[in-house]
Amino acid sequence: MKRLYARHRLDIRPADLVRALASLPATGQERTAADVERMWSADGLACYSVRSGFHLLLKALALPRGSEVLFSAVTHPDMPRLAQHHGLVPVPIDLEPATLAPRPELVLRAMTDRTRMLVVAHLFGGRVDLAPLAEICRLNGILLVEDCAQAFQGPAGAGDSLADVSMFSFGILKTATALGGAMLTVRNPQLLRRMRSIHLRWSVQKRIAHLKRIVQTAVFVALTKPAPYALLARLAFALEIDFDRLVNSSARAFPAGATDDLVRRLEQRPSAPLMKFLARRFNTFDHARLLKRAVAGEELAAMLPTGVHVGGLALDHTHWLFPIVAERPDETIEMARAEGFDAARAASSVKSISAPAHRPDLEPVFAQEVMSRLVFLPAYPELPAGSLERVASAVEGHHVNAYVTR
Repeated sequence: MKRLYARHRLDIRPADLVRALASLPATGQERTAADVERMWSADGLACYSVRSGFHLLLKALALPRGSEVLFSAVTHPDMPRLAQHHGLVPVPIDLEPATLAPRPELVLRAMTDRTRMLVVAHLFGGRVDLAPLAEICRLNGILLVEDCAQAFQGPAGAGDSLADVSMFSFGILKTATALGGAMLTVRNPQLLRRMRSIHLRWSVQKRIAHLKRIVQTAVFVALTKPAPYALLARLAFALEIDFDRLVNSSARAFPAGATDDLVRRLEQRPSAPLMKFLARRFNTFDHARLLKRAVAGEELAAMLPTGVHVGGLALDHTHWLFPIVAERPDETIEMARAEGFDAARAASSVKSISAPAHRPDLEPVFAQEVMSRLVFLPAYPELPAGSLERVASAVEGHHVNAYVTR
């Protein structure tokens, strides 16, 4: 294997990294953040990360201890972890197989007089239709939060107006990455003011941290080119190093650790260099590449049996990642890698979460089953001609229909 195409191509070019370096002398954090917020929307708030923004939201809300927060059953594990840090009870809502949307009837079943919030995650580049969920939230006085970290489609879209809060990420792996940062749209003016007041008391991200992120990304981009990436995979195998863990840890923004340590890291404001670079990413957003990525995902989906592509019927799918459900995931990965394509069981940090002990009836069976069999395939526009056909052929006969796993 002389060439191995990475499971995920970072949405950044060497010229962008040069611009990121050029942004390092920027000063005036409050001014640069305000400039980005004006570009975003009238009710925008620039944060260090989505998790930082969610922690800030929970601090501003100050919900009574024991309040329940409903989550999409597949989400970043730090989100329910942060809810628990604030004394809240995370409750998963299992997903529709075709769209990965939280099932409205399960939202109704899960609700109690302690339910205060529903957090909906748009997964893998698709979007959830919020209308039925928003109606439930409106009728029951529940705050609706959408996590759009994996579903950014350009700076013109600041989120669904049906949501009370919309959260977008620009971390290393995300669309239009700025190597960090997040934008929140907070549609309640009083809540936005409370969040700003708390936010101003947090320290500003150190300039050296942004420089380290630039260097980290440059190394990642260089090593994930097909030839060096194949060499890296062979070395990992020879040295008995977990290749997936090596790749995923190299792009992780926050190392695993205790919750208190995580919270300490989250309580930062984005630096002026980060904000200046994020503004540039908005101004130069590559709509053409986004469209090509969406087309590549649709083409690969059409080559596979119906239901194999997880969440394939989600709205406005741009295929940030391309997950399938495999009968034998490890064997599927081996077959794809033998053809020169790095399939993987973990190309995203999201996981299924468990129901609280007192609500076993809400255990998300579908989400757990799917996540245990998930394999991510490369499906981005920079792949050579004919690659999608080779990927589909490599995994043929190794998948299981996602629609019949319930």
